[in-house]
Amino acid sequence: MSGSLVRIATYNIHKGVQGVGPVRRLEIHNIGHAVEQLDADIICLQEVRKLHRREEKHFTRWPQLPQAEFLAPEGYDSIYQTNATTKHGEHGNALLSRWPILHNAHEDVSDHRFEQRGLLHAHVVVHDHPIHVVVLHLGLIASSRARQILKVLAFIEREIPKGEPVVVAGDLNDFGAKLRPAMKAAGFLDFIGAGQFTFPSRLPLAQLDFVYARGLRPTGVEVPRGPIWGRMSDHLPLIAEFHL
Repeated sequence: MSGSLVRIATYNIHKGVQGVGPVRRLEIHNIGHAVEQLDADIICLQEVRKLHRREEKHFTRWPQLPQAEFLAPEGYDSIYQTNATTKHGEHGNALLSRWPILHNAHEDVSDHRFEQRGLLHAHVVVHDHPIHVVVLHLGLIASSRARQILKVLAFIEREIPKGEPVVVAGDLNDFGAKLRPAMKAAGFLDFIGAGQFTFPSRLPLAQLDFVYARGLRPTGVEVPRGPIWGRMSDHLPLIAEFHL
């Protein structure tokens, strides 16, 4: 990979399990191979399980490591922060990086008590360039997402030095890209065009997953296609490339 490029992927892995009830199947091992095939410098993951006691008993091949560590390709660092705690376990956002992670932080951006949401902030050094990455999984209600993105932008304004490049990536649940004007007003741009639908994975009809950037020059975007990608999660990954 060129020393002037950085490749950033976002992927909602649906907790590594597909299907419901007794017919549900474990996909986390396939997702591990898929994550490696993305060949991204930084991989932003949502719906990542730290633990789930019921699924550990149901699946004989449940990984012994937390999913963020299990999915990290050889040589990558992994960080994880919990967004939601449930009866049987907890899940949240994760970031995998082939470059050094200097610092990471978490902030609760929940809008109401029925949806636990948070942001994961990582300070990464890529080719000697500092990049800040914010991993998100926003809520299901449009008005909640509008308030949550304002919390995210306030966090960036407060915690990230001005002038340093920032990437905001994740499952924004943003049907119709209604958050784009707020992001653009804060200096963040994403890739606009056809072929970026990521949901549902078997027959993509909408883009719910986004990579926004400020202080980086976008060069290309892709969404992997094919039957295997439709099996592993209800979302497809989105991969964006930038010049440093």
